[in-house]
Amino acid sequence: MRHIPLLLAVLVALGLAQAPQDTVPPAPSANSNTDVRLPNGKSQRDEILKAEHEENLKDAAKLIDMAQDLRESLEKDDRYVLSLATLKKTEDIERLAKKIRTRLRHD
Repeated sequence: MRHIPLLLAVLVALGLAQAPQDTVPPAPSANSNTDVRLPNGKSQRDEILKAEHEENLKDAAKLIDMAQDLRESLEKDDRYVLSLATLKKTEDIERLAKKIRTRLRHD
């Protein structure tokens, strides 16, 4: 729980908490009202959402670890010099955060 403020700070710092861009949501397809059932009787949509939720949890945990690693790197670096490795860490964090955001927005 104490990692949440750090994670939020990283997301805000990277500009990922911005309002969505002007995008047009996809038009609902004719089949969007029909729920496909898997052979085990479960809803295919529910199973996909469950799997994506689990992936989001794993990626969020990884994001927290990456943010902590970034923080440690920033604390170690000289205050006037930013290493390329530290910069790469910020890019990796941003990439992972965008992956999570994309997965959350697709519905």
